[in-house]
Parts: sequence; C-alpha cells; structure tokens
Amino acid sequence: MLYSSTTGIGQDLVLLHGWGFNSELFNDLVEKYKHQYRITKIDLPGHGRSDEVNGGLNEWCDEIIKILPNNPTLLGWSLGGLLAINIANKVSISKLILVASTPNFVRTDNWEFGIGANNFEQFSDSLQLNLSKGLKRFVSLQTKDKTQIKHLNQTIDNYPATTQALNQGLNILLKTNLIKTLESLSVEKEVILGKNDTLVPNKIAKWYQQNNIKTQLLNTGHLPFLCDDFLL
Repeated sequence: MLYSSTTGIGQDLVLLHGWGFNSELFNDLVEKYKHQYRITKIDLPGHGRSDEVNGGLNEWCDEIIKILPNNPTLLGWSLGGLLAINIANKVSISKLILVASTPNFVRTDNWEFGIGANNFEQFSDSLQLNLSKGLKRFVSLQTKDKTQIKHLNQTIDNYPATTQALNQGLNILLKTNLIKTLESLSVEKEVILGKNDTLVPNKIAKWYQQNNIKTQLLNTGHLPFLCDDFLL
C-alpha cells in the first residue's frame, strides 16, 4: 500500500517526488498552494511510508493510479516526472507538469539531453554508500536556506527508502525512454527546469520548446520548487 496525504481545496494536484526522497520534500510547496489546489502528495513505492512494490516502471505507476483522484494535474519531479509521463499515457489527467525532469535521463547517440550512464551510476553508487549523507549533501548544493535544509535533512532521516526501492528506481532512471510517449500525449504540458541543474542539462529547454511545451528556466539547480521564483 502506498502512503498519501491530501490537503487544501480546489482543483486536484498530485505531487510525485524523486529517487531516494519522500513526499515531505513538498511540504513548503503544499503550504504555498493549499488554498488554490487540493494537493495529494504520495510516497513512491519503498520510499518514505510506502510499501515496496515488485516490478518496475509500469508496476509502480499502476499502484499510484489506484490512489489518484479523478483527472488531476500531475506534477512529477525528477524520477517522478518519468512516472508522471507514463501515468499520463495510461489514465486521464488534466495537465502534466515536469519539474527538473526529462523523458530520458541517459545520454545516447540519438539523445544529447541526458548524462552519461557511467556518470549516472557513479553518482548513484556514491549516494548509496551512505544514502542519508549523500542526499543531505545533494540538498545542501541546491539551496542555501538553512531552515529549508534542516527540514529536508529531517525528512531524509525520518523516512528512508529501502534498498530494493533504490535499486528499482535507479533501474527506471537508467533504462526508461519515454520520448515518443511524451511527444504523443495530447494533454496540456508544462516544464520547469533549473539553469544550474547537473542531472537534467538546461539545453533540453530548447527541445521542449520545439515540441510546443511551455517551459520555464529558473536560476536554480535540481530542486526548482525550493526556489522563490517557482510558480505553478
């Protein structure tokens, strides 16, 4: 069973977090928008307070779909963006918002907007050696707000992901290519990127724009929703 929490009034907005983290990451965003949206935040399988789910991308998405409200705006950050694209291809949603995300995280001969698979694996290996320490260092590079950092560090310690879920999530990041899927979606789409993001190269903004997807590029890193300029 997956953990979810719903707050606020208005149109349904669902938040999907990224690899290794949990939905508490979105607490400030929920506070900011709870008077405009009815916000549901979900812990991904094996992350936070959610049970593990065997399988990969489709199995994870099928579990999330079970607890989605009808026709929501679906926001996916990082790994959550891949899940959101796949979910939008399975069920009806009103809008897709990708935050610091891409339909393919790994660079190939035909896709220049990712990072090298070896670099990705080295990054993940260094995190998994000491996940808590690695995620905290990652957060400290994304924001200088000490209160924000303290809160995020607490959520990392309180709700760690399981080893199985980390391996599944990494496999999804490394093996998933949803470029054609994203291009085929007729739903309204929006993308919010960080100019200084080291995992999602900002040059992908041009590709999104060429595909008629509204794109914001903020002066921040891989956690744009922590930036004061972040607007839905």
